[in-house]
Amino acid sequence: MTDRFDLSGKVAIVTGGSRGLGKEMAMGFAEAGADVVVASRKLDNCERVAEEIEKSTGRSALPYAFHVGEWDQLDGLVDAAYERFGHVDVLVNNAGMSPLYDSLSEISEELYDKVLGVNLKGPFRLSALIGERMAKGEGGSIINISSIAAVSPSPAEIPYGAAKAGLNAMTVGFARALGPKVRVNCIQAGPFLTDISKAWNMEAFEKQAKLSIAMKRGGQADEVVGAALYFASDASSFTTGAILRIDGGTP
Repeated sequence: MTDRFDLSGKVAIVTGGSRGLGKEMAMGFAEAGADVVVASRKLDNCERVAEEIEKSTGRSALPYAFHVGEWDQLDGLVDAAYERFGHVDVLVNNAGMSPLYDSLSEISEELYDKVLGVNLKGPFRLSALIGERMAKGEGGSIINISSIAAVSPSPAEIPYGAAKAGLNAMTVGFARALGPKVRVNCIQAGPFLTDISKAWNMEAFEKQAKLSIAMKRGGQADEVVGAALYFASDASSFTTGAILRIDGGTP
């Protein structure tokens, strides 16, 4: 059974790969045999994680700094990955943002566009650039990281939820557009205790989690890795256009 999850000889790009869920997925792919591209905004963070991956797994890791919401920067990421490794087999659209705002009417056009750019526009462009090359070559897997906000947004995350709902829809559309050689799936993540949770009122969260979440807690970042390996590997060879909830039973 472990052979079905083996990623030996594969290359994976993980956006937002320098921390949180992205870092854990990049590490998990490398442990399964893949070389990885750790892509995020800050080069020093990417370099630190890439070095950690290489030392702990023996796989090659390319750090690459870019802004996923800037259309013109995405070609550079794709070119760098293909120049270094010659092919890309897995793309994880993980980078995201959900900035706080005081009121809906105070959300600026700039902020709104930035949220949609990072969470939806960038993943669209990367999926198009890499997905078409995958389809012309040996195929591959695209994994989008969505959120429960896509289906149940709180008042504090309406633009973010709208973008993630679009990402869910895009998953299905790209699966149809790029099949049969490219599989496109989505992990719809619930509350994970990553860097972003440092801004939460943890006492209030834990109290609410015990009342409303089936698992009675938030997730740990490494608990996303199993689902990511499933979608990245041959274990999911007949799965595409799927949206998988990893949320501990959040309503």
